[in-house]
Amino acid sequence: MPGVEISVTWAGRTVHVVGLGIDPDNAALREGLATVRSGRTERARQMAAALAAVGIGGAFDGALRHVGNAELISRTHFARFLVEHGICRDTREVFTRYLVEGKPGYVPHRWAQLPQAVRWIVESGGVAVIAHPGRYLFSENELWALAAEFRDLGGAAIEVVTSNHGAEQAQRFAAMALEFGFAASRGSDFHGPGESSAELGRVGALPQRLTPVWDHFL
Repeated sequence: MPGVEISVTWAGRTVHVVGLGIDPDNAALREGLATVRSGRTERARQMAAALAAVGIGGAFDGALRHVGNAELISRTHFARFLVEHGICRDTREVFTRYLVEGKPGYVPHRWAQLPQAVRWIVESGGVAVIAHPGRYLFSENELWALAAEFRDLGGAAIEVVTSNHGAEQAQRFAAMALEFGFAASRGSDFHGPGESSAELGRVGALPQRLTPVWDHFL
């Protein structure tokens, strides 16, 4: 199934919106993604400069060696470079010591806006999903506002079970799915062997009272 994950800026923070079942050849989606990608290279160069300032040189070229498409260079590729060179034991340590707000190597990026991302996904025939909502550290009111705006824009699902959510969070987002009429998704947030909290397919089942997002594609 073709899919996409789009970073958006909402309330000053980065939120991830997944699109499932998209048409990858849709012109509006492709143009939108090209716009988002255009800022990645400059951000990556700034990240490399910030790491060089604390004595870690060669990060830009090193990160590029881990990128299949240079337009998609991201923090994950810098993390692999730092592990490869023994600066950190694993990617989890990287995101404790580097590349996050307040730490060396962090550079913010202004992503797409929520209405844009949802429109690109919906117009390409896809289902828009709020990914791992527990990671954003929103207050209850902020999370409610995000869900309400997302629903009104045409968003249709929320990730309930993921390696980033504990049992209490899964119940919280299950209740939110029911409140807003969202379908529910689950996922490992897998980035690579040994780099993620869960391997592919190693997350729990959805609560039975929810409508699975895959029902959209039956």
